[in-house]
Amino acid sequence: MATHNPDHCLFAVPKKGRLYTKVTDMLKGAGVEYHREPRLDIAICKDLDMTMVFLPAADISKYVGGGIVDIGVTGIDIVEEAGMEVERVMDLGYGKCKLCVQAPVASKITDVKTLAGKRIVTSFPSLTKKFFDPLDKELGVTTNIRFVSGSVEASCGLGLADAVVDLVETGTTMKAAGLEIVGTVLETESVLITNPNSKHKDIVELLKHRIDGYITSKKYMMISYNTSPEVLEACTKITPGKRSPTVTSLTDGGHAVSSLIKKSDVVKIMDELHKVGARDILVFELANSRM
Repeated sequence: MATHNPDHCLFAVPKKGRLYTKVTDMLKGAGVEYHREPRLDIAICKDLDMTMVFLPAADISKYVGGGIVDIGVTGIDIVEEAGMEVERVMDLGYGKCKLCVQAPVASKITDVKTLAGKRIVTSFPSLTKKFFDPLDKELGVTTNIRFVSGSVEASCGLGLADAVVDLVETGTTMKAAGLEIVGTVLETESVLITNPNSKHKDIVELLKHRIDGYITSKKYMMISYNTSPEVLEACTKITPGKRSPTVTSLTDGGHAVSSLIKKSDVVKIMDELHKVGARDILVFELANSRM
């Protein structure tokens, strides 16, 4: 059974759901190795003085802000709703969605101000109050904000609310409930956060570099090709890299070039290089990186 070493850095990981899968894949790619026993919410890292703690995503910002754990991954929406003092180490680029004011399509609301003073149901009462307070002050009304923990989108159909404030990713659930967006409260994504008073700054900084390297390796690929001196400039304009391409002279007077390119642009860039005269064009996956 794993036991926590009091000298270890504590890393909070969402214990279930899509965010759990994203975070554990990221940590594996970043070289953070640990073994978690079934039904156990704690695991000791193999190569770092760090203990993984698996917690509900909604509670992680409270644990980090309260200094109970040193570092964790959760959503910006959760951090802002909790109102805890945490340091935002880096944005992780996944879990992107919006916290929106949604009203029934049939109500034909075009101005979110018309909902001030009405009944709003949400799982984010603090953020919702912060959004409606200026409107209430302007119009001299008080918006009735009611908290529910789940199935927020059903509230209007059940007659419990005039509108809801809920997260929207694809909009499928919203549309199925007959709702539409009439205002945006917050844009959110998953973030790496730490307690500003953590005594494990060195591990936090190491993790930042490892995770950043892994994220870069998922966004980019390495392209390599040969070219003559006459078209070298045209080719390097197509593949400028993150900083600059690597150019090596060949014994036949030509050049070998390698550069990072975005995965989404691979096919287009290969076509452009071939068109201007590059040859022997190869593309390689990246396992990890340090920039």
